[in-house]
Formats: sequence, structure tokens, C-alpha cells
Amino acid sequence: MSIMEWVFFLSTLCTVLSTFCYAGTYPKAQNVSWFSINFKTLLMWDPKPVDYSYTVEYSIIGQNRERNPHCIRSVNTECDLSNSLVDLKATYSADILSEPPYGVNSDLVEFPHTRSDQFTPYTDTLIGRPNFKIKVSEDEKKITLNVEDPPTALFNQNEPKTIRDVFGDDLQYKVTFGKATSTGKKTKIFSSSQIELEGRDIDPGVSYCFNVQAYIPTRSPDKRLGEPSQRQCSPSNDTSIFDEYGIGVIAGFILLVVTLVVVTIVVAVVCCKRKSKADKGKEGVPLKPV
Repeated sequence: MSIMEWVFFLSTLCTVLSTFCYAGTYPKAQNVSWFSINFKTLLMWDPKPVDYSYTVEYSIIGQNRERNPHCIRSVNTECDLSNSLVDLKATYSADILSEPPYGVNSDLVEFPHTRSDQFTPYTDTLIGRPNFKIKVSEDEKKITLNVEDPPTALFNQNEPKTIRDVFGDDLQYKVTFGKATSTGKKTKIFSSSQIELEGRDIDPGVSYCFNVQAYIPTRSPDKRLGEPSQRQCSPSNDTSIFDEYGIGVIAGFILLVVTLVVVTIVVAVVCCKRKSKADKGKEGVPLKPV
């Protein structure tokens, strides 16, 4: 064998061996998990790749696997599958393959891979906190909460769908409320996004504080409730003296009263001392003879 043939042979052998060794040391993805809120669904894992890449394959259980074009030989450790999981009530699984980076070939038939847990968007996505506005009727006998259904990451003709568009009648709202001046709480469930409280639920003219959560009774118990809203309170006509006049005015009035009291005491003491001296002076003057 000539020198050139040996060089070619050794070069080819080194390439094959390096490719095999390089491919064989790709670490598998770890800590694979789904994170989904309002149908914004990410598949996440570790570690950050060095000299290799990740490809995500997903499918409905029992069907052929597909690839998201943004998650092929990627150096990212997450893949946004929000628009890929079209059938929201289907159950999916995913595989994360450890592959060579772009431009590097490999003779491996099967790459190291890690399978995710199963995930069903309709029953597993978390529901974010809703916003709401409070309206008190003129006679103060009814409080209305107008809840804004949280938007999702899904679209219909370029318009974002709300959770009401997805869940329909399955969506309800849990309202926790109580008087602003009390620690007692009540809880009620409503099927509408417009919530009305009156009668035995509230006392007219009293301030009430509210928290609202999405509630989906068709789910498993640990996933029925969404994230609670921020606490909001209704106005009240039972205004305190501080609300009526302000702390500055009240402080000024108190200072004036204290000043008057002090001045009065000082004047009284001075007058008493003068009167006492006058009385002593009269005692030292001899009586005039008759």
C-alpha cells in the first residue's frame, strides 16, 4: 500500500472513529417537564448542550411522531408546542433526541433520547389569574363583578381565544369574599363571567373585598382551580373621620386643642401665683386704728 493510500485510509478511519465516539457521548436530556399556562405550552429539560443539539419529536399517544420546525437540532432547552398540540383533549408524549449539531454527520441509527410524561392540554394547562371590575348599584344593595376571561395562547382568525372560548360551559368562577373590616370569608361558585351579589350575601353600604379564581369542575381535584386574582375591595359610605377630613387637618386640630389647654393651664397658674402674692402682701400691712 502506497503512502498516499495509507494517509487516505488513516484519515477515513479517524473520521469514522471520531464520528462514532462523538455521537456515542451525547448526554441524554434530563429533568424533562411540561409547563403550560393558558395553553402556552413549553416542553423543558436540561442540560445546556455543548457540541451537540436537541431535536423534539411529539405525537398523540399511539400515532406517528412529528417534529416542530423550530425544535430541530436546536441548542435551546425548551420547545414551544402551543400551536402544535392542535387536539386539546388528546394526550401527547414527546421524545427529546440528543443529536450532532448542524453540519456534523453521524452513522448512528438511533440517537440517545428521553421521553416525557404524558400531557393533555385541556386538563393539564394551568389557568392564570383573571382581572375583574367592581360595580356597586345606586341603592348599594347589589355588587357586580365583571370578570375578564383570561386570554390564551391559541388563536382563531388572528384573534386570541379566551379560556371561555375553549372551556365553554365547563368554565366557572369561584369567588371568595368578606367584609373589609372582618376576617370572615364566604365562598360561592358562579357559571357566568358577570357575577352579582345581593340579598343575604352583602349588607348595603358596607365595603367587601374579593378574590376570583377560574374553576373547572370536570378536572381532577388538584387542577380545578386557577391562579387567584389580586384582591380588590368595593367602596363604602361608612367613611371614618380620617377619610372625611384627612390626617393633616385632624393633626392640626389636635395640636390646636393641646395648645389651648396648655395656654389655659399656664394662665391659670400665673393668675393663682399673683393672687397668692397679693394675699400675702395684705397680711403684712398693719391694721388702721379706729
